[in-house]
Amino acid sequence: MEGGNIYEASSSLRRSIGSGSSSIWRNNGVQIFSRSSRDEDDEEALKWAALEKLPTVARLRKGILASSQGGAHEINVLDIGWRERKALLERLIKVAEEDNDKFLFKLKNRIDRVGIDLPTIEVRFQRLNIEVQAYVGSDALPTVINFVTNIFESCLIEMGILSSRKKKLTILKDVSGIIKPGRMTLLLGPPSSGKTTLLLALAGKLDTALKCSGTVTYNGHEMNEFVPQRTAAYISQHDLHIGEMTVRETLAFSARCQGVGDRYDMLAELCQERKQANIKPDPDIDVFMKAAATEGQEANVITDYILKVLGLEICADTMVGDEMLRGISGGQKKRVTTGEMLVGPARALFMDEISTGLDSSTTFQIVNSLKQTVHILNGTAVISLLQPAPETYDLFDDIILISDGRIVYQGPREHVLSFFESMGFRCPERKGIADFLQEVTSRKDQMQYWARRDQPYRFVTTDEFAEAFQSFHVGLQLEDELRTPFEKTKSHPAALTTKKYGVGKWKLLKACVSREFLLMKRNSFVYIFKFIQLTFMAIVTMTLFLRTEMNRDSIAEGGIYMGVIFFGLIMVMFNGMSELSMTIAKLPVFYKQRDLLFFPAWAYALPSWILKIPITFVEVALWVFLTYYVIGFDPNVQRFFRQYFALVLANQMASGLFRFIAATARNMIVANTFGIRFARTFCIEWLCPITRHDKRHKELVDMGYWISPMMYGQTALMVNEFRGNQWSHSLPGSTEAAGIDVLKSRDFFQEPKWYWIGVGGIDWFHNIVQLFFTVALTYLNREYGFVYLKLIPLHNGELIFYILSNNHAAFGSSRAVIQNKRKAMNKTDGRSRGGSKKHLIESSSVTEATIGTIAIKKKGMVLPFEPQSITFDNVVYSVDMPQGVSGAFRPGVLTALMGVSGAGKPLLWMFPEEKQETFARVSGYCEQNDIHSPHVTVYESLLYSAWLRLPAEVKAENRKMFIEEVMELVELDPLSEEAYDAVELVANPSIIFMDEPTSGLDARAAAIVMRTVRRTRWTPEEQLYVLFISQLFLMKRGGQEIYVGPFGHHSKHLIKYFEGIQGVSKIKMDIIPRLGC
Repeated sequence: MEGGNIYEASSSLRRSIGSGSSSIWRNNGVQIFSRSSRDEDDEEALKWAALEKLPTVARLRKGILASSQGGAHEINVLDIGWRERKALLERLIKVAEEDNDKFLFKLKNRIDRVGIDLPTIEVRFQRLNIEVQAYVGSDALPTVINFVTNIFESCLIEMGILSSRKKKLTILKDVSGIIKPGRMTLLLGPPSSGKTTLLLALAGKLDTALKCSGTVTYNGHEMNEFVPQRTAAYISQHDLHIGEMTVRETLAFSARCQGVGDRYDMLAELCQERKQANIKPDPDIDVFMKAAATEGQEANVITDYILKVLGLEICADTMVGDEMLRGISGGQKKRVTTGEMLVGPARALFMDEISTGLDSSTTFQIVNSLKQTVHILNGTAVISLLQPAPETYDLFDDIILISDGRIVYQGPREHVLSFFESMGFRCPERKGIADFLQEVTSRKDQMQYWARRDQPYRFVTTDEFAEAFQSFHVGLQLEDELRTPFEKTKSHPAALTTKKYGVGKWKLLKACVSREFLLMKRNSFVYIFKFIQLTFMAIVTMTLFLRTEMNRDSIAEGGIYMGVIFFGLIMVMFNGMSELSMTIAKLPVFYKQRDLLFFPAWAYALPSWILKIPITFVEVALWVFLTYYVIGFDPNVQRFFRQYFALVLANQMASGLFRFIAATARNMIVANTFGIRFARTFCIEWLCPITRHDKRHKELVDMGYWISPMMYGQTALMVNEFRGNQWSHSLPGSTEAAGIDVLKSRDFFQEPKWYWIGVGGIDWFHNIVQLFFTVALTYLNREYGFVYLKLIPLHNGELIFYILSNNHAAFGSSRAVIQNKRKAMNKTDGRSRGGSKKHLIESSSVTEATIGTIAIKKKGMVLPFEPQSITFDNVVYSVDMPQGVSGAFRPGVLTALMGVSGAGKPLLWMFPEEKQETFARVSGYCEQNDIHSPHVTVYESLLYSAWLRLPAEVKAENRKMFIEEVMELVELDPLSEEAYDAVELVANPSIIFMDEPTSGLDARAAAIVMRTVRRTRWTPEEQLYVLFISQLFLMKRGGQEIYVGPFGHHSKHLIKYFEGIQGVSKIKMDIIPRLGC
């Protein structure tokens, strides 16, 4: 079936329903004529009978809803208020963890009773190879020299004079597999192994800069036969949201843009079949399905359902926040990113590291809800997780293990351990299987899992694992299934989406207008400040040029009036400069939603222009109404309103110009450096220093004069003023009106028609910049993306290739490790410890932690620090921490502060700094948000932090040695994720607070961070080395203490405490406690 046939089948669905023909939704093998056995009272039966007599369209909008008083009444689903929605969900899902599966079974049961088939999607990828061509190292950094050099080099390469210096890197190599509906698939792999690229390829969102070969099909259909961005939902690992919007508003806007998909068509068929079979549905389920199938609502029942399932009800009306605006926690923000796509109708989910920043309990609840949806409603899901807890790992049906761009294993979860055991590797006791799978392919961690003690250990490469899987029985079965192509005739016509956008153009425009108006209200301070600023400048101007001091007896005095008019034009135009920063701040979210096909670019551009028109009227009114008559311009009311009208157009044109500059520059630094210079040249400099009759550089003068919008604005204002009655008298020695003499003295046009020509010119420029703004939003991507390779030689003779890009949607960060044929790359400087490590590994099976301990004994930190203790007693935060908490942290003891998302952990960290400014000099606080300057290297960031925070008496050479040692401990050469921790470590703090430092890291990278903290907290006086984490401070939501004390060996103290609480079951053997609370 070709793409046109799919579209034809989808568009003819409503006609088939109305004509009574055989439906595509019908499962003819199911007996549908069964009656409900529920007892009915007469009143309710009469209401249902009346409802059944309505036409189909009206019946789809009516339902029987139980009231809080106990009765039932007929309602229109479009008029359901938030109280009714809340009561409805409370009846359907009282506790999400317990009732969600029951609710989904009710939905499925209603669909099955009338014999309707739900659409399913099977995703296949075969021989998928993804490569990238990129410059190496610093040659591709976004510097001015590289930018110019690369342009000239590209031209010479096209001419065949030079050969390209770009290097080829394979991100995914010959990967194949099947994602089956109704099964949960877990994608595992270390960071930079190619997980994000695989998910982007499956979701149809790969960047065009990547070279891709192989095929990806949905139900046997190629990507060009449908719209993959709407058929599948890709959930990014990056949380991009508008901070001024609440959680509920964010999800509601997403639901309005994505629409309801095929829910309405399915519901229409369901109601028709139900009526024929005389089946009475559950009233609550009926209202829920009808409300969920109604598009265009500002508040949808699906939004409330997702909020409840994801545990976001507690913060539903809290602003999301960003780096500058306090909002929800990092874990809650991650759930918002997930919910933003779940509210849509997509049936295939590709979720990239959705557990980053979440505790294990919340992750388990979310994945369990997704599992229930996938299993009951036959959805398709691939979920990438970094550190899944054992109970979360057990929720999945299939495992895809990827490493270095190769798929090592894909198949049922039950067989993955047997595959690695066949290769000689065994997962030890008290070790999470997911952590084992991600470490067994690592050169540094593989040896500890070698189980064949009678055979010498040899490193098994990723290619060897991938080849061995081909002969494993699971791999053989997968290969057989791939040989048999999917029959397109079995694909449900409603499974694949052929429409580009979820709702109509008018509804998309209404949604964008509603959001823009909301953001204007949230940013009202900006507009109020602009009003105050303009008012203040108007008062200063009108008192400086008071009409009692302004005469009209000479050309020089006319020049003063010209200066006032010019100054007013400048003030009104550049008062719209705030649009520059406000537009750039929203661009990342816009690009994400545009690429997800939430709306077209014009639907975003129009509201930002239309809704600002009333603001412009107010701004210009403040200026004109305050200054016009006080300064003494022509008193004719017609000329008063003409000046007002011309300044309104000038303000609109300037605001549009600044928005266009923002959409083109996409970066505040570039916009301020080049954009403002362009605006100044475009509007002022081509007008002020020269006139149209200047003989110097005549061609440039003519061009600059006629394309400057300032010329048209100033001409209109000058002609409007100096052709008035107050300037109709003649000056001494002249026969013409004084106004004409003044205009001639500055070489302005004198005819009255030039007012309308000037106004028309400004309006033309206004329309042009608005068009250019829309075009820039349509075709430009987030910033001007750069991609480059960085080669990092390691002490063991390997080369690590990094792909670094500022386009997260296209690349993320990918890494591949290849063998270097030259083994003579070992470092010989004093900082290298490769030789000692290699010797220890060859001599015995020493753990990496032991290696680190031995190495640190040989070499202490360059700068000693003074150990400090910290105590806190009855700390209370009135909002997030209503209960007082108390505790103490001692030097040499590593304490873990744990708790669910929203428990108030960061607030407890920040409390001492708020109470004592000098506390910041002896402490370090690592935020969970990575906020750094993107234009400096890692070493420069650390050097800058050390300069500012280390004592002045520290010598430069000691400071440099200290920075190098910190970088070595955190392994910042091959791993850049831990950069923000090191920025605090180089300050050499006595007390360090780390807020979720392992978010976004796999188990090995997390161990590097914690091992670094353990090593740097060494006290030289006592030669004390603390254990990994010695003490636990456990909190629950609301800021309440649960447990404060030591872990004990194998967490025995912690386990004993909780098992002693009545109602707590005994922990299973060989299970590591996961503290999700």
